[in-house]
Amino acid sequence: MTHIRDHNGVENPMEAQGAATGGSATPPQSPANGVTAEAAEARETPQKGAGQGSTAAGVSFGDSEGPAVLVVEPLLPQRLRRPSDALRFLATMLALAGVVLLALIAKQTLNGIEADVEVGTDRAPAPLVLIAGFVGGGAVLIIPVVFAVERVFHRDGLRVAEGLIAAITAVLLSFALGEWIIGSGPQDVRQLLTGGRPGVEPLNTLLTSVVAYMTAVRITRRPTWRALMWTAIALDVFALFTSATATVLGVAVSILVGLGVGFGTLYTVGSPNTRPPGSAMVAALRRLDFKPVKARRIEDDLQGSRRYAVTLDDGRRIDVTLLDRDRQVAGFLYRLWRRMLLNSETRRRAIRSLRAELEREALMAYAAQAAGVGTPKLLGTSEVGSEAALLAYEHLETRALEDVPDTQITDEVLTAIWKQVRLLQAQRLAHRRLAGESIHLDQDGNVVLIDARSGEIAAGDLLLRLDIAQLLTCLALRVGAERSVRTAAAVLGPDALAGALPLLQRIALTRQTRAALSRHKNLLSDIREQIVELKPRAEVAEVRLERFRPRTIVTIIGSALAAYILLSQLTRVDFVRVVTTAEWAWTGLALLASGMSYLAAALMVRGFVPEALPLGRTVLVQFAGSFVKLVAPAAVSGVAINTRYLQKRGIPPGQAVSSVGASQLIGLVFHIALLMLFAYITGSSAPSSLTPSRGLLVVLLGVAVAMVLLLSVRPLRRLITTRMGALFSGVVPRLLDVLQSPRKVIEATGGTLLLTLMFIVCLDACVRAFGGSLSFTAVAVVFLAGNAIGSAAPTPGGLGAVEASLIAGLTLSGQPYEVATSAVLLYRLLTFWLPVLPGWASFTWLQRHQAI
Repeated sequence: MTHIRDHNGVENPMEAQGAATGGSATPPQSPANGVTAEAAEARETPQKGAGQGSTAAGVSFGDSEGPAVLVVEPLLPQRLRRPSDALRFLATMLALAGVVLLALIAKQTLNGIEADVEVGTDRAPAPLVLIAGFVGGGAVLIIPVVFAVERVFHRDGLRVAEGLIAAITAVLLSFALGEWIIGSGPQDVRQLLTGGRPGVEPLNTLLTSVVAYMTAVRITRRPTWRALMWTAIALDVFALFTSATATVLGVAVSILVGLGVGFGTLYTVGSPNTRPPGSAMVAALRRLDFKPVKARRIEDDLQGSRRYAVTLDDGRRIDVTLLDRDRQVAGFLYRLWRRMLLNSETRRRAIRSLRAELEREALMAYAAQAAGVGTPKLLGTSEVGSEAALLAYEHLETRALEDVPDTQITDEVLTAIWKQVRLLQAQRLAHRRLAGESIHLDQDGNVVLIDARSGEIAAGDLLLRLDIAQLLTCLALRVGAERSVRTAAAVLGPDALAGALPLLQRIALTRQTRAALSRHKNLLSDIREQIVELKPRAEVAEVRLERFRPRTIVTIIGSALAAYILLSQLTRVDFVRVVTTAEWAWTGLALLASGMSYLAAALMVRGFVPEALPLGRTVLVQFAGSFVKLVAPAAVSGVAINTRYLQKRGIPPGQAVSSVGASQLIGLVFHIALLMLFAYITGSSAPSSLTPSRGLLVVLLGVAVAMVLLLSVRPLRRLITTRMGALFSGVVPRLLDVLQSPRKVIEATGGTLLLTLMFIVCLDACVRAFGGSLSFTAVAVVFLAGNAIGSAAPTPGGLGAVEASLIAGLTLSGQPYEVATSAVLLYRLLTFWLPVLPGWASFTWLQRHQAI
């Protein structure tokens, strides 16, 4: 009877004879620089008794090189869904979309390539054409069959079955796509895929299925078979071109669809599990001159790598980490996103080879040991076959800081943690993952740092400062900002904390820390305040970690859509007729109204600020806002630049925000009131009804529905209420200050009304300039409704949304589409594009004079 520990450390009796049935030989060790194609095939070919070295009970013996060693571990799955297959599938789909879009954009170029290919194949000698057609057509069918027979002889029929699944799927998919493209697909795509020739398949069914088959059976890992297969495909494609039964785009799409189906099949069905079992790990330890007698699988580490607790013959225990090759691409998309988002010095490689990962962790462990840092001692490293590598550490009885009660995290413990960080920083070592799960305490209360795989040696100042910012935040989540900063300053000094001050940004922290900060909204601000109290006059340059913000992507996409909308509108306007038929007297009035709107905006700002503001400079600030609208949404640009202007005038930030918030709130109230008033007047002008016209009612209902849908989404509603609450939190006290001065009240209300009326006059004059006959009140309703939609758009200045909503409103109100489009484009030219140049001049002048 043999006693074996389970995963909870409890000993259970188990018959040794029963456990022995699951033994397996250790996989042969591969050369350090890789493996041969035959070895790669052998790894993925199921062998008798090679079920991963484990029985159903999860127990196996070591190899025959020494005494039997019991290894307790869960039964490893026979097949795995490899993240690398999913990434290849995604990359193939992106390539397919890119090829199709590029073909649609460069149709003339593709047609020229198609003509060149036809000319070249027509000049080919007839015997060559005959041989290519015969050999290529036969080879693409014979080679897969021969490969399948070879795999069956090697007892790898399951791989052949996967290839057949992929081939059948590819046939069905290519047939379905071809029928859809021919029947109801886009005409341009159909023309490019078939060349307009009858009988040409949009996707070549044979080519698609063969590529899917060879991808699913992983024929690319066999160089000889790969060369034969691609040669046969090239000959077959040449034959298709000579017979004019395929196009360049059709061949490219067929190959990409086949690759996508093959990779999709591999990920869906899974691949044979080539991870070495615990017995292979034991054999590798013996080659390192360790003498294991017992091993059991314990909880995976923070990176998802397998870990084993191994007992040696002298009673010592070591902890072994296994790095599996197929795990190296896990989390690739997240790392790729961070790599694109962050500056080069802070980002990590999206994909690192198994050898690089092993060397990185080993080098960091040795460097930390040399620096005197409390960390488990690295005892040895080794490859485990060709699919894994191990690192053997000494075992330390510790517990993670996140498992330590708050009452036991004393100032002495915090000081000890910071001393370990000081040792790292003295040797220019960056840990890069200083969080509760990486900081441990041993039985004597000593600090132990683990999980240094993401660390950097010879780190730059930025990475070292990032470590301080990360640890400050992590400890503050447990003990508060004051204790975290105080203990750090006692060890590192105030200057080091001041250097980390600009790096206290959410984007700089680990994923777990960012998640914890969502429950402590003001923690980073509290840490900054504590550091400023220690070093009130610290001069530290601002650090920009992000290459771009996610909202920048939204703005770019929105701007692209807006440009598309505008271009589609412009193509439907006859500018020659517009210029020759426009009444330019009305255009002059529209230009005057547009200019007066800046004076009205200045009066509105002055009215909501109790302090005195110069009228001329305030008008220049409003012109500068028209320049800022080019890079910011309409609802943001005016608020930002006016707030900055008031702060530069000596008004405290809180009061400046409140003043601008008061103007925005009152402006919103006036906007809604005027919309209701003009809608009522427009409806009452009808002889038999006191309701607005049908078109205006549709516009109003559309705005209402959009607002209801926006507020019905909980995250959006929370975002709006949070932003509005922050903007209007101090509005009421500021309004009370304004109400004490009748002159300020007149300026505020008069400026608000005049601003709206000037925009309405401008749009009405633009409509009349092109022969429109809409009433002033109807134009007012269209403007007020359309401007509300445009202000909510994320594009700069509401670009695209304002034009579309105003054109729709004027068209629904009875104006011809050409008149509505011309009027709106002239209106946007006068109010958005024309003020850009004076706005840039005003912005530059105000900056030079420190006014904004």
